[in-house]
Amino acid sequence: MTSTVPAVDAQMAEGSALGAVLLDMDGTLVDTEGFWWDAEVEVFARLGHALDEAWRDVVVGGPMTRSAAFLIESTGADVTVPELTVLLNDGFERRISGALPLMPGAGRLLAELAQHGIPTALVSATHRRIMDRILVSLGPEHFRLTVAGDEVERTKPHPDPYLLAAAGLGVHPGRCAVIEDTATGVAAGEAAGCRVIAVPSVAPVPPADGRTIVASLEEVDLPFLRGLMALPMSA
Repeated sequence: MTSTVPAVDAQMAEGSALGAVLLDMDGTLVDTEGFWWDAEVEVFARLGHALDEAWRDVVVGGPMTRSAAFLIESTGADVTVPELTVLLNDGFERRISGALPLMPGAGRLLAELAQHGIPTALVSATHRRIMDRILVSLGPEHFRLTVAGDEVERTKPHPDPYLLAAAGLGVHPGRCAVIEDTATGVAAGEAAGCRVIAVPSVAPVPPADGRTIVASLEEVDLPFLRGLMALPMSA
């Protein structure tokens, strides 16, 4: 079932205190982007096609339907988008049977946010069935709310997932810090009016006004996030 995005109060929240932290999942908190690519390579090999390594940057971070459509068009594979979506989810799920590696600094940051009572949401383009499996490794207790890619009409790069998360936490988007690893996710957070921290994983994220880019989550802690919220959005 998908959810609609509630209307957001037009009141600006620049310079206000940190109200919530909204985090992407794959490549941001868990080191799973390589698993997705391996699943894609395996599925297309069974379909009789080889994937070009250069396509990896194209499919990372986006909604599965967009990635599936791109790969079908690029290879000419005889499979539909819904069929391929099932095959990719199955292939990925086989690769996450055990504990998943967290990205550097992820466990420490989640524990710090929980210790200080900062409302936190997990916001991913990944489908619910996969998100719930990964939550076992992340610890569901770290998140007051989770939003999966198949629970919104429009997922990233549209702002809907982040607007839904902010509304669910009762926090104005302008008081939310979004942490993302891809240009697609960054675009979604910025379109929602949130303060965005990019932690690039597979593909680079270009610099832009008001966008903060760090090398890893080891650079991000609560004082860093609070200090960032105190800056003008255009800084």
